[in-house]
Amino acid sequence: MTDTAQADLKRTPLYDAHVALGARMVPFAGYAMPVQYKLGVMGEHKWTRENAGLFDVSHMGQARLRGVAPQAAFEEVVPGDIIGLKPGKQRYSMLLNKKGGIIDDLMVARPDADGLFVVVNGACKENDFKVIDAELAGQVTIERLENRALLALQGPKAAEVLAAHLPAAADMAFMDSAALTAFGVDAIVSRSGYTGEDGYEISVPAEAAEAVWSLLLSDERVRPIGLGARDSLRLEAGLPLYGHDCDETTSPVEAALTFALSKRRREAGDFPGAARVRTELAGELSRVRVGLKVLEGAPAREGAEIADQGGAVVGVITSGGFSPCLGQAIAMGYVPPALAAAGTALKVIVRGKPQAAEVVAMPFVPNRYHRKA
Repeated sequence: MTDTAQADLKRTPLYDAHVALGARMVPFAGYAMPVQYKLGVMGEHKWTRENAGLFDVSHMGQARLRGVAPQAAFEEVVPGDIIGLKPGKQRYSMLLNKKGGIIDDLMVARPDADGLFVVVNGACKENDFKVIDAELAGQVTIERLENRALLALQGPKAAEVLAAHLPAAADMAFMDSAALTAFGVDAIVSRSGYTGEDGYEISVPAEAAEAVWSLLLSDERVRPIGLGARDSLRLEAGLPLYGHDCDETTSPVEAALTFALSKRRREAGDFPGAARVRTELAGELSRVRVGLKVLEGAPAREGAEIADQGGAVVGVITSGGFSPCLGQAIAMGYVPPALAAAGTALKVIVRGKPQAAEVVAMPFVPNRYHRKA
């Protein structure tokens, strides 16, 4: 990336730390972000699956939503059960438009009694907060936490690494969230992430970010991980990337994200685009996101066509690449519901050549979230 290009991009509080570690910086969501370090994408991917990887995700949008009843208000723009979100818990949801399309996917938590803590995608945050402010004006106030960094510590050894600095972390379960003192600063910690592994996301003041980053990296079980491995890890976990696997034309049903639609909200139909969503839940939809194993040839990348056994184009790949854990190419894409069952034989068109593929259940690699019995 040229100096001129860098000058046009925002920088996270950890930019200098990335450069000092020899990271290759690339543009992402308007920021200069590390795509990989000296270990390389494949090495970073495997390290995270076997040890603990540390990610800078400070480009994400963090905010506090406060009001007389912020949980009830937030239900006006998302389809999840936010009223039922208990203190100390976090939930995955989606900001929907009036037609049931996904404006963004997000995390909403109650780490303490101070309203809601929301984390949205970096590329979408300006529009997200504009939409929330417009829709919920007079009900909630939005405090954007621009002065905070966000780190993700992911992998099977993440819990023991963090517990050495924050013993309370060991007692947290998947999707727990807590506001507490960690590393000598006010932190918001959730046991969650974007890799399919056990791990944590840690929000800290920007001025403390580099010290926390360096302290965690001083543990021999931890290595810095860039965007390249973050993408291959989330692909193996079957997790959608906004703007690629879903967008404002895509509904939660099409995107295979119906787990985020609470039963109460489905029955009430009191969220944006509910009519469309309920119709699709009843079976009236034309496409659905599926996982594919590419059985021969090169990986099928975003934009590649999906064909049936007769050669007719029936869908498109939205994410694809090589799975380091499986040792083969995998992908996600959209096909008609009639072709979405696991085991369905399809073809992907790569450089004009049909290659055998098969629909498989996701995640491609088993998730290892830490859930209490």
